[in-house]
Amino acid sequence: MKLEHIPQPGGAAVDLVPSRYAVEIGDLEVIVISDGILPLPTSTMSTNVDPDTRTEWFKEQFLGPDKFDWGLNVMVVRTKDRVILVDAGLGGQFEGFPRAGLLPQRLASAGIEIESITDVIVTHMHMDHVGGLLVEAVKRRLRPDLRIHVSAAEVAFWKAPDFSRTVMPAPIPDVLKSTAAEFANEYRSRLITFEERTEVAPGVTVQRTGGHTPGHSVVTVSSGGDQLVFAGDALFPVAFDHPDWQNGFEHDPETAVKVRVRLLDELVASRGLLVATHLSFPSVGRVAREGEAYRWIPSFWDY
Repeated sequence: MKLEHIPQPGGAAVDLVPSRYAVEIGDLEVIVISDGILPLPTSTMSTNVDPDTRTEWFKEQFLGPDKFDWGLNVMVVRTKDRVILVDAGLGGQFEGFPRAGLLPQRLASAGIEIESITDVIVTHMHMDHVGGLLVEAVKRRLRPDLRIHVSAAEVAFWKAPDFSRTVMPAPIPDVLKSTAAEFANEYRSRLITFEERTEVAPGVTVQRTGGHTPGHSVVTVSSGGDQLVFAGDALFPVAFDHPDWQNGFEHDPETAVKVRVRLLDELVASRGLLVATHLSFPSVGRVAREGEAYRWIPSFWDY
Protein backbone atom coordinates (compact mmCIF):
# COMPACT_ATOMS: atom_id res chain seq x y z
CA MET A 1 0.00 0.00 0.00
CA LYS A 2 1.34 3.42 -0.94
CA LEU A 3 1.35 5.96 1.87
CA GLU A 4 -0.22 8.69 -0.26
CA HIS A 5 -3.58 6.86 -0.50
CA ILE A 6 -6.11 5.50 2.01
CA PRO A 7 -8.13 2.52 0.73
CA GLN A 8 -11.90 2.97 0.96
CA PRO A 9 -14.82 0.50 0.74
CA GLY A 10 -15.48 -0.52 -2.83
CA GLY A 11 -11.84 -0.22 -3.87
CA ALA A 12 -11.66 3.58 -4.23
CA ALA A 13 -8.75 5.51 -2.75
CA VAL A 14 -8.58 8.92 -1.11
CA ASP A 15 -5.41 11.02 -1.10
CA LEU A 16 -3.76 10.87 2.31
CA VAL A 17 -2.06 14.23 1.67
CA PRO A 18 -4.29 17.07 0.35
CA SER A 19 -3.37 18.46 -3.05
CA ARG A 20 -5.11 21.86 -2.90
CA TYR A 21 -5.03 24.89 -0.65
CA ALA A 22 -7.27 27.97 -0.97
CA VAL A 23 -6.54 31.56 0.06
CA GLU A 24 -8.72 34.65 -0.19
CA ILE A 25 -7.05 37.72 -1.68
CA GLY A 26 -9.65 40.41 -1.12
CA ASP A 27 -12.61 39.46 -3.30
CA LEU A 28 -10.58 36.94 -5.29
CA GLU A 29 -10.16 33.24 -4.54
CA VAL A 30 -6.77 31.65 -5.14
CA ILE A 31 -6.32 27.88 -5.07
CA VAL A 32 -2.82 26.39 -5.13
CA ILE A 33 -2.88 22.90 -6.64
CA SER A 34 -0.09 20.33 -6.60
CA ASP A 35 0.66 18.72 -9.95
CA GLY A 36 2.89 16.26 -8.10
CA ILE A 37 6.59 15.82 -7.43
CA LEU A 38 9.66 15.90 -9.69
CA PRO A 39 12.76 13.96 -8.59
CA LEU A 40 15.77 16.06 -9.65
CA PRO A 41 19.54 16.11 -9.08
CA THR A 42 20.70 18.41 -6.30
CA SER A 43 23.40 19.67 -8.66
CA THR A 44 20.80 21.65 -10.63
CA MET A 45 20.23 23.92 -7.61
CA SER A 46 23.69 25.48 -7.57
CA THR A 47 25.77 25.30 -10.70
CA ASN A 48 28.10 28.14 -9.66
CA VAL A 49 29.21 26.91 -6.23
CA ASP A 50 31.57 24.27 -4.89
CA PRO A 51 29.90 20.81 -4.72
CA ASP A 52 30.88 20.43 -1.06
CA THR A 53 29.12 23.70 -0.24
CA ARG A 54 26.03 22.50 -2.02
CA THR A 55 26.13 19.13 -0.26
CA GLU A 56 26.38 20.83 3.13
CA TRP A 57 23.32 23.00 2.45
CA PHE A 58 21.22 19.99 1.44
CA LYS A 59 22.46 18.10 4.48
CA GLU A 60 21.30 20.96 6.71
CA GLN A 61 17.89 20.71 5.02
CA PHE A 62 17.79 16.90 5.60
CA LEU A 63 17.75 16.45 1.82
CA GLY A 64 20.00 14.94 -0.82
CA PRO A 65 22.82 14.28 -1.14
CA ASP A 66 22.38 13.49 -4.85
CA LYS A 67 18.70 14.11 -5.57
CA PHE A 68 15.60 15.51 -3.92
CA ASP A 69 11.87 15.84 -4.55
CA TRP A 70 10.99 19.12 -6.19
CA GLY A 71 7.42 20.36 -5.69
CA LEU A 72 5.36 21.23 -8.76
CA ASN A 73 2.57 23.73 -8.09
CA VAL A 74 0.02 25.43 -10.33
CA MET A 75 -2.60 27.98 -9.32
CA VAL A 76 -6.22 28.83 -10.09
CA VAL A 77 -7.64 32.34 -9.61
CA ARG A 78 -11.40 32.82 -9.52
CA THR A 79 -12.74 36.29 -10.21
CA LYS A 80 -16.35 37.39 -10.62
CA ASP A 81 -16.58 36.03 -14.16
CA ARG A 82 -13.25 34.32 -14.90
CA VAL A 83 -11.48 31.10 -13.93
CA ILE A 84 -7.77 31.58 -14.58
CA LEU A 85 -5.29 28.70 -14.53
CA VAL A 86 -1.70 29.76 -13.91
CA ASP A 87 0.58 27.17 -15.55
CA ALA A 88 -0.55 23.63 -16.35
CA GLY A 89 2.01 21.27 -14.87
CA LEU A 90 3.91 18.49 -16.58
CA GLY A 91 1.34 16.25 -18.21
CA GLY A 92 1.62 12.47 -18.08
CA GLN A 93 3.46 11.92 -21.35
CA PHE A 94 7.05 11.97 -20.07
CA GLU A 95 8.88 8.92 -18.76
CA GLY A 96 10.75 9.11 -15.48
CA PHE A 97 8.24 11.31 -13.62
CA PRO A 98 5.65 8.87 -12.23
CA ARG A 99 4.51 11.21 -9.43
CA ALA A 100 3.87 14.30 -11.55
CA GLY A 101 1.40 15.24 -14.28
CA LEU A 102 -1.64 14.92 -12.02
CA LEU A 103 -3.44 18.11 -13.06
CA PRO A 104 -6.74 16.61 -14.37
CA GLN A 105 -7.49 14.60 -11.22
CA ARG A 106 -6.20 17.34 -8.91
CA LEU A 107 -8.45 19.94 -10.57
CA ALA A 108 -11.37 17.54 -10.17
CA SER A 109 -10.53 17.07 -6.48
CA ALA A 110 -10.62 20.85 -6.08
CA GLY A 111 -14.06 21.00 -7.72
CA ILE A 112 -12.75 22.80 -10.82
CA GLU A 113 -14.05 21.59 -14.16
CA ILE A 114 -11.64 21.94 -17.07
CA GLU A 115 -14.52 23.33 -19.14
CA SER A 116 -14.88 26.22 -16.69
CA ILE A 117 -11.36 27.58 -17.32
CA THR A 118 -11.60 30.84 -19.28
CA ASP A 119 -7.92 31.82 -19.29
CA VAL A 120 -4.51 30.22 -18.88
CA ILE A 121 -1.42 32.22 -17.92
CA VAL A 122 1.86 30.57 -18.92
CA THR A 123 4.79 31.87 -16.88
CA HIS A 124 7.16 30.25 -19.38
CA MET A 125 7.16 27.37 -21.85
CA HIS A 126 9.23 24.73 -20.03
CA MET A 127 7.60 21.32 -20.21
CA ASP A 128 6.58 21.26 -16.53
CA HIS A 129 4.51 24.41 -17.11
CA VAL A 130 2.79 23.67 -20.44
CA GLY A 131 2.83 19.86 -20.65
CA GLY A 132 -0.51 19.55 -18.88
CA LEU A 133 -2.21 21.34 -21.79
CA LEU A 134 -0.96 18.66 -24.20
CA VAL A 135 -2.76 15.77 -22.50
CA GLU A 136 -5.68 14.52 -24.62
CA ALA A 137 -7.96 14.29 -21.57
CA VAL A 138 -7.39 18.02 -21.06
CA LYS A 139 -7.30 19.23 -24.67
CA ARG A 140 -10.68 17.81 -25.61
CA ARG A 141 -12.38 19.48 -22.64
CA LEU A 142 -10.98 23.00 -23.03
CA ARG A 143 -13.35 25.76 -24.10
CA PRO A 144 -13.08 26.82 -27.75
CA ASP A 145 -12.79 30.46 -26.63
CA LEU A 146 -9.98 29.76 -24.14
CA ARG A 147 -7.39 32.55 -23.95
CA ILE A 148 -3.74 31.63 -23.26
CA HIS A 149 -1.58 34.54 -22.10
CA VAL A 150 2.20 34.35 -22.60
CA SER A 151 4.89 36.94 -23.25
CA ALA A 152 5.87 37.60 -26.86
CA ALA A 153 9.55 37.18 -25.92
CA GLU A 154 8.85 33.65 -24.66
CA VAL A 155 7.11 32.57 -27.86
CA ALA A 156 9.91 34.06 -29.96
CA PHE A 157 12.66 32.38 -27.88
CA TRP A 158 11.33 28.86 -28.41
CA LYS A 159 11.43 29.18 -32.19
CA ALA A 160 15.23 28.75 -31.90
CA PRO A 161 16.08 28.22 -28.20
CA ASP A 162 19.60 28.72 -26.87
CA PHE A 163 20.71 26.27 -24.15
CA SER A 164 24.35 27.35 -24.08
CA ARG A 165 24.10 28.84 -20.55
CA THR A 166 22.07 26.02 -18.99
CA VAL A 167 23.35 22.94 -17.12
CA MET A 168 20.63 20.32 -17.48
CA PRO A 169 20.60 16.50 -17.54
CA ALA A 170 21.38 15.31 -21.07
CA PRO A 171 17.90 14.44 -22.41
CA ILE A 172 16.10 17.47 -21.01
CA PRO A 173 16.95 20.23 -23.56
CA ASP A 174 15.63 18.21 -26.51
CA VAL A 175 12.41 17.39 -24.65
CA LEU A 176 11.96 21.03 -23.62
CA LYS A 177 12.40 22.15 -27.21
CA SER A 178 9.99 19.59 -28.70
CA THR A 179 7.36 20.22 -26.00
CA ALA A 180 7.47 24.00 -26.47
CA ALA A 181 7.13 23.54 -30.24
CA GLU A 182 4.16 21.21 -29.77
CA PHE A 183 2.51 23.67 -27.41
CA ALA A 184 3.00 26.60 -29.82
CA ASN A 185 1.65 24.60 -32.77
CA GLU A 186 -1.33 23.27 -30.83
CA TYR A 187 -2.45 26.62 -29.37
CA ARG A 188 -1.16 29.21 -31.83
CA SER A 189 -4.64 30.55 -32.58
CA ARG A 190 -5.46 30.95 -28.87
CA LEU A 191 -2.28 32.68 -27.75
CA ILE A 192 -2.59 36.26 -26.53
CA THR A 193 0.91 37.69 -26.28
CA PHE A 194 2.10 40.76 -24.39
CA GLU A 195 5.35 42.71 -24.32
CA GLU A 196 6.10 43.65 -20.69
CA ARG A 197 2.88 43.69 -18.67
CA THR A 198 -0.77 42.84 -19.11
CA GLU A 199 -3.92 42.70 -17.01
CA VAL A 200 -5.73 39.42 -17.58
CA ALA A 201 -8.65 40.34 -15.33
CA PRO A 202 -9.26 43.03 -12.69
CA GLY A 203 -6.68 42.37 -10.00
CA VAL A 204 -4.73 39.78 -11.99
CA THR A 205 -1.64 41.07 -13.80
CA VAL A 206 1.32 39.41 -15.50
CA GLN A 207 4.78 40.99 -15.67
CA ARG A 208 7.68 39.74 -17.77
CA THR A 209 10.87 39.33 -15.74
CA GLY A 210 13.17 37.38 -18.06
CA GLY A 211 16.13 35.57 -16.56
CA HIS A 212 14.96 31.99 -16.16
CA THR A 213 13.86 32.20 -19.79
CA PRO A 214 13.76 35.41 -21.87
CA GLY A 215 9.99 35.64 -21.51
CA HIS A 216 9.59 34.28 -18.00
CA SER A 217 6.81 36.13 -16.16
CA VAL A 218 5.34 36.44 -12.68
CA VAL A 219 1.67 36.85 -11.77
CA THR A 220 0.36 39.30 -9.16
CA VAL A 221 -3.11 38.94 -7.62
CA SER A 222 -4.32 42.07 -5.81
CA SER A 223 -7.67 42.90 -4.21
CA GLY A 224 -8.88 44.77 -1.14
CA GLY A 225 -5.39 45.66 0.02
CA ASP A 226 -4.21 42.02 -0.14
CA GLN A 227 -1.57 40.77 -2.56
CA LEU A 228 -0.15 37.44 -3.68
CA VAL A 229 2.69 36.88 -6.16
CA PHE A 230 3.06 33.66 -8.14
CA ALA A 231 6.78 33.68 -8.92
CA GLY A 232 6.93 30.75 -11.34
CA ASP A 233 10.57 29.66 -11.57
CA ALA A 234 12.11 32.93 -10.44
CA LEU A 235 12.59 31.32 -6.99
CA PHE A 236 13.72 27.86 -5.95
CA PRO A 237 14.01 26.29 -2.45
CA VAL A 238 17.62 27.43 -2.03
CA ALA A 239 16.85 31.03 -3.09
CA PHE A 240 16.20 32.44 0.39
CA ASP A 241 19.53 31.33 1.89
CA HIS A 242 21.55 31.77 -1.30
CA PRO A 243 19.81 34.01 -3.87
CA ASP A 244 23.08 34.17 -5.83
CA TRP A 245 23.19 30.42 -6.46
CA GLN A 246 22.43 29.81 -10.11
CA ASN A 247 20.05 27.12 -11.31
CA GLY A 248 20.88 24.72 -14.11
CA PHE A 249 17.58 25.42 -15.86
CA GLU A 250 18.20 29.18 -16.11
CA HIS A 251 18.88 30.36 -19.65
CA ASP A 252 20.45 33.62 -18.43
CA PRO A 253 21.82 32.88 -14.93
CA GLU A 254 23.14 36.38 -14.13
CA THR A 255 19.86 38.05 -15.06
CA ALA A 256 17.96 35.36 -13.14
CA VAL A 257 19.90 36.25 -9.97
CA LYS A 258 19.06 39.95 -10.40
CA VAL A 259 15.39 39.09 -10.97
CA ARG A 260 15.38 36.87 -7.89
CA VAL A 261 16.92 39.49 -5.59
CA ARG A 262 14.61 42.23 -6.87
CA LEU A 263 11.54 40.03 -6.38
CA LEU A 264 12.61 39.02 -2.87
CA ASP A 265 13.22 42.67 -1.92
CA GLU A 266 9.78 43.60 -3.25
CA LEU A 267 8.16 40.81 -1.22
CA VAL A 268 9.96 41.93 1.94
CA ALA A 269 8.71 45.48 1.40
CA SER A 270 5.13 44.58 0.45
CA ARG A 271 4.71 41.84 3.09
CA GLY A 272 2.51 40.10 0.51
CA LEU A 273 2.07 36.38 0.05
CA LEU A 274 4.36 34.34 -2.18
CA VAL A 275 3.64 31.17 -4.13
CA ALA A 276 6.23 29.59 -6.43
CA THR A 277 6.17 26.58 -8.70
CA HIS A 278 8.89 24.54 -7.03
CA LEU A 279 8.58 25.41 -3.35
CA SER A 280 7.15 22.69 -1.15
CA PHE A 281 3.35 22.51 -1.43
CA PRO A 282 1.29 24.56 -0.70
CA SER A 283 4.06 27.12 -1.12
CA VAL A 284 2.09 29.91 0.56
CA GLY A 285 4.12 32.21 2.80
CA ARG A 286 6.00 35.45 3.21
CA VAL A 287 9.58 36.65 2.91
CA ALA A 288 11.64 38.48 5.55
CA ARG A 289 15.16 39.86 5.52
CA GLU A 290 17.80 37.69 7.22
CA GLY A 291 21.14 39.53 7.27
CA GLU A 292 22.30 39.74 3.66
CA ALA A 293 19.95 36.92 2.67
CA TYR A 294 16.26 36.15 3.23
CA ARG A 295 13.99 34.00 5.36
CA TRP A 296 11.00 31.99 4.12
CA ILE A 297 8.04 32.12 6.54
CA PRO A 298 5.39 29.52 5.61
CA SER A 299 1.81 30.54 6.36
CA PHE A 300 -0.06 28.71 9.08
CA TRP A 301 -2.69 26.52 7.49
CA ASP A 302 -6.30 27.59 8.06
CA TYR A 303 -8.58 24.61 8.59
